[in-house]
Amino acid sequence: MGFLAFLLLGLIAGAIAKAILPGKQGGGWFVTLLLGVVGAMLGGWLGSVLFGANLQDFWSLQTWALAIGGAIVVLLIWGLFAGKKRDA
Repeated sequence: MGFLAFLLLGLIAGAIAKAILPGKQGGGWFVTLLLGVVGAMLGGWLGSVLFGANLQDFWSLQTWALAIGGAIVVLLIWGLFAGKKRDA
């Protein structure tokens, strides 16, 4: 799968992950989509390392599940850090 296809997959996975997660993660849609790309890369990497997943097919259910799962994890972590308020 090419870089542009992986970028598009990450953007869509980020939007789906935002729709799945309840509450507000902060950062708006742009940050969420960027975090979706990071999450898709994380999910793809973990899937290939842990499960030997083949991520060459854009329309594979396995590719999409790993990308969305990774995006959810990254958004949850982002919500933990972005949700904390600093006392000045």
